[in-house]
Amino acid sequence: MTEAEALEQLEHLVLTPGERAGGVGVDRVMFTMDWPGEDEPGLLAAFVAGRVRAFGVEPTGVDTDAVRREAEADPALRRGDLPVRQLDHLAGVLAELGCALLVWDNGADAYEVLVAPAGEHESAGLTYQGFPVRAWGSESGAALVSLDCPGCSQMLVWELPSTETLVGEHCFCGTPLFDAEGRPLPGVTLHD
Repeated sequence: MTEAEALEQLEHLVLTPGERAGGVGVDRVMFTMDWPGEDEPGLLAAFVAGRVRAFGVEPTGVDTDAVRREAEADPALRRGDLPVRQLDHLAGVLAELGCALLVWDNGADAYEVLVAPAGEHESAGLTYQGFPVRAWGSESGAALVSLDCPGCSQMLVWELPSTETLVGEHCFCGTPLFDAEGRPLPGVTLHD
């Protein structure tokens, strides 16, 4: 499939007929959320509700307040856990509404979220700008690697396809982090 064909297939899946006719791009119906969470509570749920309405479905239950309250009461909650819980919750709610939650795996340390009606088209094998688009919760084929740089304490996060390693990777400050075989150098501790 060519990149143009892949874009057309994705547009047909995530855009309404009116949006396609009006030349709306996929970027305009995509929500970006940094890996530690929303800039302000409720933005993700509002985005999802808006997309569901665009497809003519009443967004019953599209809310993440209960998930947030439950997560905040969890003593085991770690930074970055809340967005995953929110996305898991919304994927379940959307399935009940006949929609699907999709993510664009572009390698950034953010969640690029799309909503599509379920069942109309198959989302497997979709790409956008050369990167995969998959249903939330499906196997990504990637591993998340995070650490705090021993040189500057900057937190660094990578989402790597299973075929890639961090061979010779350095921090922005110049501190070497991984050796020529992709193993962490002494002083580099990966987060669990």
